[in-house]
Amino acid sequence: QVHVEESGGGLVEAGGSLRLSCLVSGFTLDYFENVIGWFRQAPGKDREGVSCISDSDSDNSTNYVSSVKGRFTISRDSAANTVYLQMNSLKPQDTAVYYCALDPSPGSCATIPGPDDFSVWGQGTQVTVSS
Repeated sequence: QVHVEESGGGLVEAGGSLRLSCLVSGFTLDYFENVIGWFRQAPGKDREGVSCISDSDSDNSTNYVSSVKGRFTISRDSAANTVYLQMNSLKPQDTAVYYCALDPSPGSCATIPGPDDFSVWGQGTQVTVSS
């Protein structure tokens, strides 16, 4: 069975940094085409696509929602079968539950896919940024 598990959330002051991890099990990222997405959901708001990274024959790209460009970086460690989201210069408006999601099929990050494009989801990790 394929699973993803997030970790690395926590409480940080504005301007601080966190690195979220998305550990994938039951599916080898290096062997199969895939897209990994990071989403977040704040109380009372819809789930928002934050970033994605694709590994397909036709597309190897990353993308970010405009509000995090220049502050967040997504990366993949094939040996660890893990995708990271490095978050710098955090703001109170970044406060949310962050979810990792996997689409175990060829895809693109030319635009961040919507939640319905991902079939495997983690439980989420809370990120709280204090002002």
